[in-house]
Amino acid sequence: MKKVLSVVLIVVLSLGLFPGCKKDKGEPPALPPAESMTIDFSNFTSAKKSLEILPGEKGTANSNWEYAATVAGLWNLIINSTLAVPVLAYKTALNQTAVYVSAKNWQWSYTVTFLNATYKARLTGLIRSGDVQWKMYVSKDGTNNFAEFLWFEGTSKLDGSGGQWILYQSPTVTDAIVQIDWTKTATGVGYVKYTYVKNDSFKNSVIEYGLTASDLNAYYTIHYFNSVKFSDVSIEWNTTTHNGHVKSVDYLGDANWYCWDANKINTVCQ
Repeated sequence: MKKVLSVVLIVVLSLGLFPGCKKDKGEPPALPPAESMTIDFSNFTSAKKSLEILPGEKGTANSNWEYAATVAGLWNLIINSTLAVPVLAYKTALNQTAVYVSAKNWQWSYTVTFLNATYKARLTGLIRSGDVQWKMYVSKDGTNNFAEFLWFEGTSKLDGSGGQWILYQSPTVTDAIVQIDWTKTATGVGYVKYTYVKNDSFKNSVIEYGLTASDLNAYYTIHYFNSVKFSDVSIEWNTTTHNGHVKSVDYLGDANWYCWDANKINTVCQ
C-alpha cells in the first residue's frame, strides 16, 4: 500500500511541477520590426557621393531632387555600408527560432553571409520589468577574422511600441556611431530617427523618417554638418508617385519649398 501511495504521490508532484516550469519559461520576446533599424532611401538613389553641391548645379533640371538625394545619401551610406553586417544580422534574426537560456533570457544563434564572407551572429533578448534588453554579438573566422563583438544593443518596450538601438562602428573602431530611436503604430513604424553620436565633426547630426496620411506621405527631417556648418533640411515625397519637395534656407536661399515631379524634374510647387 505504501508503494502504491508513493507512486501516486510522485505522479501528482510531477504533474504539478512540470507545467509550472513550462509556465515560468514563458514565450520569447517579440523582436522589433526590421524597419526599426533602417530608413527607406529607395526614392533617393543618387550618383553623387559628396555633400558639397556647387551653386551652379542649382539650375539643373533635377537639382531639387538631386539635393534631397545627396543629403539623404550620406545616411544611406553609413547604414548600408559601414553597418551593413549588423543590420543584415538583425534582419536574419527575424526568421530564426529563439532558444531559452535562463530566466527570461532568450537567444537566437545563426550565420549570415555578406560579400562572400560568413559571420556568426548571436542575438540575446532579456525580458526585464519595464522593457526588453537586446544585444547582438558578431564574430568572423578566416580572413580578417575577429572575435565575438557587441555590434549593437538596445531596448524595446514590452508592448513593442518603440525602442532604441545603439550601433558601434566596427570590431576595429569600437566607438558608438549611431543611436536609433523608433516608434511603431498599429499599421507599421511611426518614425525612425538616426542620431550620429561618434565624436567627430558630424556628431549630433540627425535624420528622422516617418510616414503620414498626407498626399506627400513620407518625410525626412534632417540636421547635418555640411562640411562648413550645421544645416537644416526638410524633405517630403509621395511613396507611390515619387514626386516631392525640399526646403533648405542655407542651400536654396529662402524658406520656400522646391518641388520635383514623378520623373525627378524640377517643377513649380502648387
